[in-house]
Amino acid sequence: MGAREGSTSINYSHRLKRVAGLVFITGALAVALGWETQVFAKLHVEKSIFATGGAAETGTPLGEHGSMPDLANLVRSENTAWLNSAPLSRESLRGKVVLVDFWTYSCINSLRNIPYVQRWAAKYRDAGLVVVGVHTPEFGFEKDPANVAQALRDLNVTYPVANDSSYAIWQAFGNEYWPADYVVDGKGRIRYQHFGEGDYGESERVIQQLLRENGAGGIATGTVRDDAKGIEAPSSDGIQSPETYVGFRQTERFASPERMVRDVRKTYSLPVRLALNQWGLGGSWTVGAEAGILQDAPGRIVFRFHSRDLHLVLGPTTSGRPVHFHVTLDGRPPGTDHGADTAADGAGEVREPRLYQLIRQQGDVSDRTFEIEFVDPGVQAFAFTFG
Repeated sequence: MGAREGSTSINYSHRLKRVAGLVFITGALAVALGWETQVFAKLHVEKSIFATGGAAETGTPLGEHGSMPDLANLVRSENTAWLNSAPLSRESLRGKVVLVDFWTYSCINSLRNIPYVQRWAAKYRDAGLVVVGVHTPEFGFEKDPANVAQALRDLNVTYPVANDSSYAIWQAFGNEYWPADYVVDGKGRIRYQHFGEGDYGESERVIQQLLRENGAGGIATGTVRDDAKGIEAPSSDGIQSPETYVGFRQTERFASPERMVRDVRKTYSLPVRLALNQWGLGGSWTVGAEAGILQDAPGRIVFRFHSRDLHLVLGPTTSGRPVHFHVTLDGRPPGTDHGADTAADGAGEVREPRLYQLIRQQGDVSDRTFEIEFVDPGVQAFAFTFG
């Protein structure tokens, strides 16, 4: 991805997103570049699936990893609020087993983690488990409590969620990943932590063990299964395309003939040929740190990818006016390979800032060329993700 740490390379599994350290790793570099250090709270690096021989997901053995911070005292900024609950303090949670789930609503990794968290919340509520979501934003639009509240409704998330727009809870935990789960015992001690997707059976067995330690009886030994079919469905095997940002701060593999310029309106042309994982713009765009904004319609984005699913984080115009689009796959309407947010003829509409599933292939996966044409100006394009 856009930020690298040491020799870390692309993780094509897309199951782990890590934020580079603000002080110890990137602080000096940020000062040298004249960037604000808070910028690096939203940069990611990913461990290579090829180096590890498997998915980049990791859990820690059951032990003690410090005490849970007092969540109620950390939610302070004007854009931060508790959703689905009154503020929860460390004392109010004493005597409960607590699962703290860090996520952000435009992140496909977080979205695929949510069904398990929801099932655990329902299954173990009566046994003394409290699930607390901590929504720490990646993009600016995810700081808005109204946007987060809408995402909770769309995802049917009913457990308490702290909208951690200032990164206060994130930093108190020393967290670096989306998604990340921390399991706290009845005495307020963090006993287990898991970063990234996967290992759901192991995480659930930890919950069961800590509930038993806390005196709960009748805890079943079985584990839940995810039957999600939409955007939240588990990722496919053989993904060969990495998360790719449109904004200049983290972008890679930009292949339009014109050099990308920062924060300046410029006309770009589509590449004649694309290698795998290259992408380009067509039309009049202003590329900012987080997103590219289309200045005049029509405008296009192309991407050569290899995965079952293709998603794009999009936002409507800054005034909220919807933006219409059409997508093609290898120059043709997607047909049965359309995503949840496109029709078979490729038509779709951007009405709110979120992740849009544009392609879900039904057959064999191979290198394909995706193109999206925006019929209206003003769309904001943030990042591609794959599944």
